[in-house]
Amino acid sequence: MPQITVERIPTGFDESWKYCYVHARTGVAPDGRMVMTTQKLRLSGSDIFSGLEMLSRPSANSPWSPIRPCPGLSRRPWKDGQELAMCDATPYFHKATGRFILTGHAALYKDDELVTGLKRRDPLWSVYDDAKGEWLPFQPLELPKEFLESGFGCSQLFEEPDGTLLIPAVTQTKAGKPVAESSTAGCFVTRCRFDGSTLSLLDMGNIMDLPTGRGLCEPSIAFCGGRYFLCMRNDDTSYVSFSEDGLHFTMPQEWLFDDGKPLGSYNTQQHWLTGWWTRLYLVYTRRAGYNDHIFRHRAPLFIAEVDMEHLRVKRDTEQVAVPMRGARLGNFSCCQISPDSGIITAAEWMQTTLPDPFNYRRCMEFGSDNSIFVATVNGM
Repeated sequence: MPQITVERIPTGFDESWKYCYVHARTGVAPDGRMVMTTQKLRLSGSDIFSGLEMLSRPSANSPWSPIRPCPGLSRRPWKDGQELAMCDATPYFHKATGRFILTGHAALYKDDELVTGLKRRDPLWSVYDDAKGEWLPFQPLELPKEFLESGFGCSQLFEEPDGTLLIPAVTQTKAGKPVAESSTAGCFVTRCRFDGSTLSLLDMGNIMDLPTGRGLCEPSIAFCGGRYFLCMRNDDTSYVSFSEDGLHFTMPQEWLFDDGKPLGSYNTQQHWLTGWWTRLYLVYTRRAGYNDHIFRHRAPLFIAEVDMEHLRVKRDTEQVAVPMRGARLGNFSCCQISPDSGIITAAEWMQTTLPDPFNYRRCMEFGSDNSIFVATVNGM
């Protein structure tokens, strides 16, 4: 079984705060440098995000820097008095160029409330300037004009040996076609070139969608055992698919345990870690029988090995990766460090269940204080 060590980073959360930090995600360079992004969430609303902020450290044994704003990733003026924000972002160290890249998507606000119907939502990206220690202003990746509502939100990407990036994306769809006014979403994978300063689109794969709930979203990709795997979120359950080329994926199938019972993960993202490119691990949340007080059962975070032949989760390998302390952990990230180790990063999201979802004190009753957790997984 993999060995897990959990580090806790206090954010200084105080009851006087009107926000908490969420979407904590980490990128790691081969020399041990780490860059983490996170952003403030207004506690009295739904998905009201401020600009992105960051932490960093020069090595795994060094202390983390204080959380600090990223001017290039702050909200920026949009039309009609609106503001555009980058959110659901994930940093990644691009080995071919030696640069950190950040991918995410857009959210639009007016009077600090979410605006729906963006009409043109592009995937967003940014590059880290090592000399300045800052993220450069975020930019859109242009997709074909029919992909009007698309993004890279919460996606875990994969770098090919030639340096090209496979970045999963989501778009509004209907019957497998991009349709901006649709209420359901579908997932696909983009192949992109990154030269250290510019991200450009090379190719796109097939769209996978479902007519149930809001469709499929928040896809993440991994390569293991000679195949590519994609996990996806759905309102009612969670799904997995595989591919031989990284772009064209099979029909999604529901995540099950190896005994045939449903995994119990729903309306929440999942991500991947691998062991020596031969063992595949899924990190996820699920109904566990003791976490009904957590919004959408989004804590604790579990990790378990995947049966790659049958695409099922091996129940007897499951263990808790990040503990449950009253707050949700579902918006998290996974990052490979070495062939047999990786890290999982998650921030305690201090909103709770109905009928009083903004009462952060209900999270605090179980010990949560908006800490950021970094779980190192070794021996995969």
